[in-house]
Amino acid sequence: MSYLEYNVKHTPKGLRKLLHLNWALIVLLVTVSSIGFLMLYAVAGGSVSPWVEPQMKRFALGTGVMLFVAMVPIWFWRNMAGVFYLGSLLLLVLVELIGDVGMGAKRWIDLGFIRLQPSELAKITMVMLLAAYYDWLDIRKVSRPLWVLIPLAIILLPTFLVLRQPDLGTAILLVAGGGIVMFLAGVSLWYFAAIAASGIGLVVAVFQSRGTSWQLLKDYQYKRIDTFLDPSLDPLGQGYHITQSKIALGAGGWSGRGFMQGTQTRLNFLPEKHTDFIFTTLAEDFGFIGGMTLLGLYLLILAFCFYTALKTKDRFASLVTLGIAGTFFLFFAVNMAMVMGLAPVVGVPLPLVSYGGSAMMVLLAAFGLVQSANVHRPR
Repeated sequence: MSYLEYNVKHTPKGLRKLLHLNWALIVLLVTVSSIGFLMLYAVAGGSVSPWVEPQMKRFALGTGVMLFVAMVPIWFWRNMAGVFYLGSLLLLVLVELIGDVGMGAKRWIDLGFIRLQPSELAKITMVMLLAAYYDWLDIRKVSRPLWVLIPLAIILLPTFLVLRQPDLGTAILLVAGGGIVMFLAGVSLWYFAAIAASGIGLVVAVFQSRGTSWQLLKDYQYKRIDTFLDPSLDPLGQGYHITQSKIALGAGGWSGRGFMQGTQTRLNFLPEKHTDFIFTTLAEDFGFIGGMTLLGLYLLILAFCFYTALKTKDRFASLVTLGIAGTFFLFFAVNMAMVMGLAPVVGVPLPLVSYGGSAMMVLLAAFGLVQSANVHRPR
């Protein structure tokens, strides 16, 4: 036994858990969040209000939640997955009844100290329950039709409630995140091929039906598709957001205009600059180098999640870690594609950077599960 192993073995249990935390992952999360604070400071014109100060408080609270979750054995979270999932469904129903309306959608519940967005919670509790389900299920049954219907129901229940808000972006992330867990659990690729073929067929049918007696979408919905494909068709209306975003991205160039020197941001041409389009602000100020640096940090976070999943021998811990990593990837991939005009504008925040309490708190709690898997794996 080495000197280090001897000292760790004879360290008090609580302190030993702290030593087993993936501190590199924590440093990465702090670094990415600090970039977010910096950009919120910039979009506020060099002020900590109204966005930086509350965001820092939420990050501090979220970090405390992450450490608490990390200290609790991973088997406890597996056993509680169903309870948390049902709780998130109940909150989604409460949104229908008493939720606050903002920007034309009913997505939040006002708890006084924070406006909770239950759909953010549902993304993680759904992954937890799917991981617990496949941990319980015999590996030989994962692709049998009856046992595939159950996880589909787990995915579609919160998706239906989220679509009623309406929140298409979150609904897409729920379906994609659930699909990632099913794929990782070993569900046959034929199911995914059938879904992909059906999706392609539906898209073709939508376009073929345009102008016919059996038209599948309304005229205004087709107009939205046209504007996504060519924002210049409505530059002051539905195409405004993405047009201004592309201008800001192009203006940033290789190294950017400099901190707080971006004209699109300072002159308020860029909409939602503190939430959905904050990556554009970063790219205008720090250019291609700044954008790629943030992307590199995100990829390192994914790498540490994959490392934890490969090291653990617990099926639930591995699946929940990879499921959270997949959901995290969807967050930043969809947001970046959205602001570059590669995907429709669906209102997906940039993780740990965009302003928002619910998204940050839930994401840090999710990384607490990743830490719990690492802390409590056999050594």
